[in-house]
Amino acid sequence: MTARRRALALAALVPGAGGVLAVVLLAACSGAATTTLCGSQSASVGGGAYTIMNNEWHSAASQCITTDGTASFTVTNSSIANTTHGTPGGYPFIYKGCHWGACTPDSGLPIQVANIHPGTVITSWRTTQPGGSNVYNVAYDIWFNQAPAAAGQPDGAELMIWLNHHGRPRPAGSLVASNVSIGGHDYQVWLRRSRWNTITYTMTTGTTSVRHLDLQALVADAVSRGYIASSWYLISVEAGFELWHGGAGLATNSFSVNVAGGSARI
Repeated sequence: MTARRRALALAALVPGAGGVLAVVLLAACSGAATTTLCGSQSASVGGGAYTIMNNEWHSAASQCITTDGTASFTVTNSSIANTTHGTPGGYPFIYKGCHWGACTPDSGLPIQVANIHPGTVITSWRTTQPGGSNVYNVAYDIWFNQAPAAAGQPDGAELMIWLNHHGRPRPAGSLVASNVSIGGHDYQVWLRRSRWNTITYTMTTGTTSVRHLDLQALVADAVSRGYIASSWYLISVEAGFELWHGGAGLATNSFSVNVAGGSARI
């Protein structure tokens, strides 16, 4: 993955691997039963426990998602066509924690890496993944900062977990390990070093869902490889779809993150 700049308020221009980007929060268009989000619009869902963001960050093509207010959303429209397959055009996602300074309440985050034990951070995610000419991946994006909070780009690490992909996208950086068994799943491990480390764990057998995925085992593996420091803080757990081409029909049907032992309130 290339560098992404996502924010929930007007942001300054931020340099990245793919260029320069400014992000603006717009007012969501709400209907009686659903809310439609386009551009980089966002909405609080799940009784305020989560935030959903459309997050079109590297494309000017039409891209929109809808949500019914639960911890779910559907990509209803996407004309993204980044045919070079080098950089995705958007990442519609749902998250708990703090994203570029915008925080969900009572999330249990941040939590110091040293305090992440088995059972500390558990997540479940169920998706719908269309085929056809769509090119995308299905990925968690988990952020670590060297301090308990970050107003903008976290300065520690980005840990991605690819559940699946369709088409030709590949993780950023270089392959550093293959057939690594962690927490009942087999992964390839990729690393990209820049201003922050991007560590990507791609499941060797793709799936549409995970249930009670314990993040501790993956975090511990990244720490053992020297990619994440125990003194850093996990500040956000995000899940969504990086879109290279199309993507309409992709859906998060349900999503949850449960944190034990973190901060009581952000």
